[in-house]
Amino acid sequence: MTISAALLTLLLCIAIATVTATSFDDNALLRASRGGKESDETTKKGKSKKTRKKNVYGKDLQFCSTEGMALTGFTRDGRCVEEQDDVGSHHICIDLSSIASTGKNFCAVTKQPDWCDDKMACSDDSDEKCPVKDWCVCQWAFAAYIERAGGCDAIQEINCEATNIEALIAYKKKKKEGADQNIVNALECLKQRCRLDDANVDYAIER
Repeated sequence: MTISAALLTLLLCIAIATVTATSFDDNALLRASRGGKESDETTKKGKSKKTRKKNVYGKDLQFCSTEGMALTGFTRDGRCVEEQDDVGSHHICIDLSSIASTGKNFCAVTKQPDWCDDKMACSDDSDEKCPVKDWCVCQWAFAAYIERAGGCDAIQEINCEATNIEALIAYKKKKKEGADQNIVNALECLKQRCRLDDANVDYAIER
């Protein structure tokens, strides 16, 4: 994956989230990209502190990529976080080594070059190359992935402990605004795979 391709997919993903986030075509299916660095939250006193990142259970967000895996995450720290989690969207941690019922991985279903089977810089050693395994993918591309795969039961495994709660928040907001069915399906799929009900979701968001 070239730098220019990563930047292009990131810009496209942000455009989808900001402008529509409700319809998808071949050009809107995005590969997960890496880059940037984690931002700090400025307090009223002018000091800064790192914002606590939560997973879909309202607990501390776990690392998506760990030792022996290619390093993922927009902030290059192995977690599914971005500088502006409400605008950015690489929040879903997918196990790309898992076998879907269709036998196809995320890249094949979303009709991208097969970077899912690539080797990239390792999480624990940037001088070494490791296989892409658990990876942060765009929440809007994830919605399209479910649709293209044929439903929630046909997709690869989700690492819920490492999936950012911002995905749930974004999906709920779009559903309330009358989003297309694929966004509603993504919300329900995330709840199904992570064994969440509406009460769990509300509790996690408020924690």
